[in-house]
Amino acid sequence: MNSIFNGLGTFGRHSGIRAFCGALAATLLLAACSQTSEPAIKGSPPRLRLITTQQYINTLVHVFGSSLNLDMKFPPMRRTDGLLENGASLAGVTATQLEQFQRAAASIANQVVNESHRDYLIPCKPADDKAPDEACAAQFLTKIGRLLMRRPMTAAETQLYVEQAGASAEQVKDFYAGLGMALEGMLISPDVLFIAEKGESDPEHPGKYRLDKYSLASRLSFFLWNAAPDDQILKAAESGELQTDKGKARVVDMMLASPRLEDGMRAFFDDMFAFDDFDSLSKDPTVYPFFTGVTVTDAREQTLRTVIDQLIVKKKDYRDLYTTRETFLSPALAALYNLPASPGWQPYTFPADSPREGMLTQISFLAVHAHPGRSSPTRRGKALRELLLCQHVPNPPPNVDFSALENPDAHYKTQRERVGVHLKNATCAGCHKIMDPMGLALENFDGAGRYRATENGAPIDSSGNLDGKPFANVQGLAQTLHDSPTLPSCLVSRMYSYGAGGAPVPADRPLLKYLNERFAAQGYRIPDLLRTIALGNAFTQVKKILPSNEPLPGDDEPKQQQVTQNLN
Repeated sequence: MNSIFNGLGTFGRHSGIRAFCGALAATLLLAACSQTSEPAIKGSPPRLRLITTQQYINTLVHVFGSSLNLDMKFPPMRRTDGLLENGASLAGVTATQLEQFQRAAASIANQVVNESHRDYLIPCKPADDKAPDEACAAQFLTKIGRLLMRRPMTAAETQLYVEQAGASAEQVKDFYAGLGMALEGMLISPDVLFIAEKGESDPEHPGKYRLDKYSLASRLSFFLWNAAPDDQILKAAESGELQTDKGKARVVDMMLASPRLEDGMRAFFDDMFAFDDFDSLSKDPTVYPFFTGVTVTDAREQTLRTVIDQLIVKKKDYRDLYTTRETFLSPALAALYNLPASPGWQPYTFPADSPREGMLTQISFLAVHAHPGRSSPTRRGKALRELLLCQHVPNPPPNVDFSALENPDAHYKTQRERVGVHLKNATCAGCHKIMDPMGLALENFDGAGRYRATENGAPIDSSGNLDGKPFANVQGLAQTLHDSPTLPSCLVSRMYSYGAGGAPVPADRPLLKYLNERFAAQGYRIPDLLRTIALGNAFTQVKKILPSNEPLPGDDEPKQQQVTQNLN
């Protein structure tokens, strides 16, 4: 079948864009009114977020199965407060971007209704496949629309899509082409592409507001599974069970026990570790001829496999991710680790005398945070501060002279000597003192992540310190990072921010303090933290953001105690 744009007439591209923009304006207005009319209460604000590429794909796989070709990429989002997911609430849609969404929707709709898929994806057959069939179209679109829109469609919405399918089928003389045209329109509707949360009065807490049942279902599902809610979750929402403490606990426990939790946590850690940098990663082929596109793909996958195995499957202490010697290797990575290759992905444990310990010594971290042709203690130290400790490092002033570093004297043999140039400049020294001492501990690994004992014939000194705590080598860095209280507190902030769809505000300090205490008491285990966040009142209740000049609720003890009591 040709593109469903062919012969589309009044339901063509331009009218589709106009309809989308009109519906989007209404959605934005609804979200804006919802936020400004709500009282300032504990909880997170209702948000309007653009669905991510992987969330879209995961949802389509659940709805239509894995046989469709879903090779698509939505426009990149801006990283905000450490997460692309936060940037989703600030993402706009241009006409060009909408064309990308529409091409993806056309491809999906064509596949769903073609002869290879229609028999098992469409639950009915038309009386005449060359003419409209309202009953069959309504049966398919109502079922699919509920899953894609994350709520039952209204009667008016159902009628609109059925009429679109009928009019298009009549025009092109093909029931399935008409159905595909209606499905395409649905796939680019704001109700599908935007996650619009809505609030309602909370009958259990007079004067407060909560997410409505379908918004809560979506927030939980995108948080834990990185996809729209499935039929079970929607049924729990429809029945009202999800709005009860017992019902919500049952649903959350079911989601945590599902294999789909791995999809959700892969997405979270891929975001937290800023692995989107892999999309633009390249190495100088004359310096690292063995570093290929396969290496890039496998390096990312190695770390994500390690994360899931350690934190979700084995439910180990989060901090141990930075000291563990257990990982997975592919043939392409084995060469960089100077190990014999085995077919496919295999579990591997580095021996006790190996310099490889923890995530920081994996190719993913070492190669991404380096230059194309050499290592970079500064980039690695900056990544440690910003990604793992949630500490912002300012960009260098525009007038800094880098010539001494880029073209150092010949007697500077090691990176430690070269980056020492930073410390001679008072303008640079302030920031580099908090980056370079950490990054230098990783200097036994070159810009591609291979181990080396010397650089230009000179032995490498990998000693350093983290916030005044000295260590002798990379193993010392790993243990010092493991023991830093800032490491788990950064994760807690990122995890709550990811689930709620926006960065914490100052008023969230008591909440984050509570979450940190619970995380520590539960042995720093990720599933327990997810459960604590998902079942807390703050995750369900909604508020508007307090102005920055208002006093913080956590600045006095009675209010802080009250928040803790509300969360229990």
